[in-house]
Amino acid sequence: MQKMDTNKPILKASSLRWKILRQALIPRSSSRSEDQSEIDTEHISRRTKNGFNLIPSSIADDIEDEGAGGFAVSHCYDHRRDRRVCYTLPIDGASKLFLKQRMDDVADLDDFKICNKYEIDNTGLVCHWPSEDVLAYFCLLHSDLFRCKRVIELGSGYGLAGLVVAASTEASEVVITDGNPQVVEYIQHNIAMNSKAFGGTRVDSLTLHWNQENVSNISDSFDLIIASDCTFFKEYHRGLARTVMSLLKKAESSEAIFFSPKRGDSLMKFLEEIKANGLHFSVTEKYDAEVWKLHEKFSNGDDSWPGYEKDHCYPLLVRITL
Repeated sequence: MQKMDTNKPILKASSLRWKILRQALIPRSSSRSEDQSEIDTEHISRRTKNGFNLIPSSIADDIEDEGAGGFAVSHCYDHRRDRRVCYTLPIDGASKLFLKQRMDDVADLDDFKICNKYEIDNTGLVCHWPSEDVLAYFCLLHSDLFRCKRVIELGSGYGLAGLVVAASTEASEVVITDGNPQVVEYIQHNIAMNSKAFGGTRVDSLTLHWNQENVSNISDSFDLIIASDCTFFKEYHRGLARTVMSLLKKAESSEAIFFSPKRGDSLMKFLEEIKANGLHFSVTEKYDAEVWKLHEKFSNGDDSWPGYEKDHCYPLLVRITL
């Protein structure tokens, strides 16, 4: 058994989070003296470069295409900071989707200034989160849920799930939202880059803060809300629950579909807010055989996802109704 080195200082979570920021802004040192702090920051951040990989992806920086208006979309992003990623939907006849995303470990101080200004988090720019992959896959397999429906995605990040719905389900309208205006710029670019894949589906982007007092222009408007990994920060729970209640159409068939890991008691605290707002919910652990098979593989120590933990990595299916 390996003994703990009691001479090493134990860093507080706040100190570790500042180290995460430092690592994002300053090139990494190759010094072995930082090995332990890097392990600690990986533990505290819970960010992962791994995932379920249900929708295959590859870097596609060298591919030119034309979006809305006929402009060369590959020239509309910063090659030093961004990457163009191609997602191949695993169904016959489906279009490929191209998303502009940040490269790993790339951030600047302006990102955090904007977060402070709007009192939002920066998670939408950090990486492509595994729960988004599962949500997109679920939407793809259950396209009948979305046909001819008005759909809105909350906290969408780069917008993969919303774009999958727009490209493959014959929804009447898809609105892809985030509270971070920087993220919404990425969403707008990704909508333009994939506009030919949407058929008759109208697709829009929107900056939407969950603590907005006035959303009357879109309240009582949507048959379906989708979201992934949006319940981690407890300070946003009340606003998120109220947003769900406000946006759903007052109809029996309307519902919100969330995919979220437990993350300690965070998910349960959010569901308490859902109940407090008079909404109903169900939680399903085994909702897809393939996702569960991958979960079991990772839980058994598969090398493709080191450090996998069910509580923080496996998204539960939450369905919310009026």
